[in-house]
Amino acid sequence: MALKIYTKTGDLGKTSLIGGTKVPKSHLRIESYGTVDELNSFIGLVNDLFVHEESNLILKEIQDRLFTIGSSLACDPEKEPLMKIPDLKQADVQLLEKEMDKMNELLPVMKSFILPGGHATVSNFHIARCVCRRAERICVAMQEENVFVDPLVITYLNRLSDYLFVLARFAAHILNVPEVAWKPRVN
Repeated sequence: MALKIYTKTGDLGKTSLIGGTKVPKSHLRIESYGTVDELNSFIGLVNDLFVHEESNLILKEIQDRLFTIGSSLACDPEKEPLMKIPDLKQADVQLLEKEMDKMNELLPVMKSFILPGGHATVSNFHIARCVCRRAERICVAMQEENVFVDPLVITYLNRLSDYLFVLARFAAHILNVPEVAWKPRVN
């Protein structure tokens, strides 16, 4: 018999963290890993849209790291030391920086702000970037509310949003579509 996906345990607005602690579904911790899950889905979408082998491999790696982050955020921090939860590493941040540096070598210098658009793939990279920034803001809010979040998670999400911006520009370059420069109205 197949495992049922529904448990009915959340019907009253509560859910369990990894470790068993019950919290309201509106808890910042739930919001944080739900947003990371949303980001991971957008990363999957852009990985399907952008056919570029090297970028596709990095995006798969990012999806794995986002599962690691989601596990960290879904865990009761008081019970986490007793469990085997995958860890994020500084090398994960450095990989994003290295990849941005490689892409930037091929891109023209930015002379203006860039608007999302020009191609569906580029626009979806920008959506992923915005969701990433929201995940980062939620994690910062957790920190400000003294709800434990590993500081490396915030660093990684910050760097990932930068990476997604550069990757949006790189995708436009590879797809041979012009970037949409912002031309502010001055009167």
